Amino acid sequence: MKKTHKLLLASSLSLCLWAPNALTEAQPAATAEEAKAFITAAEKKLSQLFIEVSQAEWVYQNFITQDSEALSARASENLTGEMVRFANAAARFNGLKLGYDTRRKLDALRQGLVLPAPNDAAKNAELAAVSTKMNGMYGKGKYCPEKGECQDLGALEKIISGSRNEAELRTAWEGWRTISPPMRDLFARQTELSNEGAQELGYADLGQMWRSGYDMEPDAFADELDRLWGQVGPLYNALHCHVRAKLGEEYGTDVVPQDGPIPAHLLGNMWAQSWDNIYDLVAPKSNAKGVDLTALLNEHDYDAIKMVKVGEQFFSSLGFEELPETFWDRSLFVKPADRDVVCHASAWNLDSKDDIRIKMCIKVDGEDFNTVHHELGHNYYQRAYNGLPTLYQGSANDGFHEAVGDTISLSITPAYLKQIKLLDEIPSTEGDLGLLMKTALQKIAFLPFSLVVDQWRWQVFAGKADPAGYNDLWWELRTKYQGVAAPGERPKNAFDPGAKYHIPGNTPYTRYFLAHILQFQFHRSLCEIAGDKGDIHRCSIYNNKEAGARLNAMLEMGSSRPWPEALAALTGKETMDATAILDYFAPLKVWLDEQNKDRSCGW
Repeated sequence: MKKTHKLLLASSLSLCLWAPNALTEAQPAATAEEAKAFITAAEKKLSQLFIEVSQAEWVYQNFITQDSEALSARASENLTGEMVRFANAAARFNGLKLGYDTRRKLDALRQGLVLPAPNDAAKNAELAAVSTKMNGMYGKGKYCPEKGECQDLGALEKIISGSRNEAELRTAWEGWRTISPPMRDLFARQTELSNEGAQELGYADLGQMWRSGYDMEPDAFADELDRLWGQVGPLYNALHCHVRAKLGEEYGTDVVPQDGPIPAHLLGNMWAQSWDNIYDLVAPKSNAKGVDLTALLNEHDYDAIKMVKVGEQFFSSLGFEELPETFWDRSLFVKPADRDVVCHASAWNLDSKDDIRIKMCIKVDGEDFNTVHHELGHNYYQRAYNGLPTLYQGSANDGFHEAVGDTISLSITPAYLKQIKLLDEIPSTEGDLGLLMKTALQKIAFLPFSLVVDQWRWQVFAGKADPAGYNDLWWELRTKYQGVAAPGERPKNAFDPGAKYHIPGNTPYTRYFLAHILQFQFHRSLCEIAGDKGDIHRCSIYNNKEAGARLNAMLEMGSSRPWPEALAALTGKETMDATAILDYFAPLKVWLDEQNKDRSCGW
């Protein structure tokens, strides 16, 4: 699963803050008029700072050099310092009776920091340098065995996704994790510094601060995650049981014990976060011909640009304006042959107006076809709210931003593929079980992983593990939620969390869990709006202007209202609801239960 850039989506470049001066100890009582003036000055300055920071980061991620790293670190250092001072200054207005907009924007200043630095110039500089260094280490990471050529992540992912040789898979899996041990002490220092910054803002630790940005109490938000996971847990457990049995048949039950977690290197993904690359091993037996999207793209001579053009066409069919010419001139679509870049797919809004871009190393395959639609979803969301005040230029909550693109991807159905002339005929319902299995291996398998990343960080931020215990805690949580384990004993210095981009990249991850809940809820509602009476897994909203108008009405709200109101604007309900997932996968759940009836499930 590909995600958007940490600065641009963590706050849509709208929650990076500025303050003109640190407060003195003795000040006159604050007034509501001063609070309004404070916000006005902040939003004016923010527009300028966002451009400076995003341009520096764009250059760094596209030209990874010592100089670009230094420029990015310097811009980040400056911005973070202003953010901290501004957040602290906003506290002066706590307790005042203020209008809705002023209070909401002040709260955004306090809660919008991802990595709050202490209000100390030296520590701020150190935090910026540490964060930038880890990001660069990931981007330049390569596995260099004693014999043979070095391999980057792309080469290692090809092995993980395509090989069926257990030893080869283990070597690739362990090889990528050689890049992360040097990050462990850096991450520990980053945690110390950002915790100190969070405490200066009134939070117990950084994890509590992150959980405070969801229009509810931090503990209530944690409970909400548990409630949603409880709704979908039985479906995941059924999928896990079937996949484990099939992997046992492929590799032997000595490699895949049938009463324990699944070895992580066998699931077709470097992080075992999606399992669709092992579809051939676990697919329902059927004579129905499935849809091979990768083959269709190659058969119809698609390249990277054509894939993006078709993604744009989807949004145009819903009534959205075409992308600006600058998008095509300034985006990165293909990995350059002459330099290192951060290939992690991302969507960018560089000026909070219309300079929107994507950065991808696009491959002509089904996965990246979906990813293109996902990233464009971010761009169209950014564009929809760009007329709002700066501090409202973000999604209703961070899960919404991720959900929008994936909602569009759910409409990449056979009916849609026929409309864009990739398919001649829509396959019969006989092949639906296979399509549902493929989607479940991508999305249902991902749900517990998307909980683990921040569950781990929150416990680390809370001091429940020291650096020597980071890796043990990581695998304890991976086993608890996913039923997945490392393929063997890990080295004492291992820092396996750092082998996942979002840890060195400092991107909160709970948004992706929320997105996977919300996208199905959005999709079900949009299909109802479009008047589709069939199975929701067959529904595509392509070319339906009414559905597009309702979607845009939610997008245009940005973060100006609490997320339950934005949710209701599209779905009519203010509560997140995972039952749409159960509706979508209902035929598959029946089939899985039948397959598992004589198996011992659980771990």
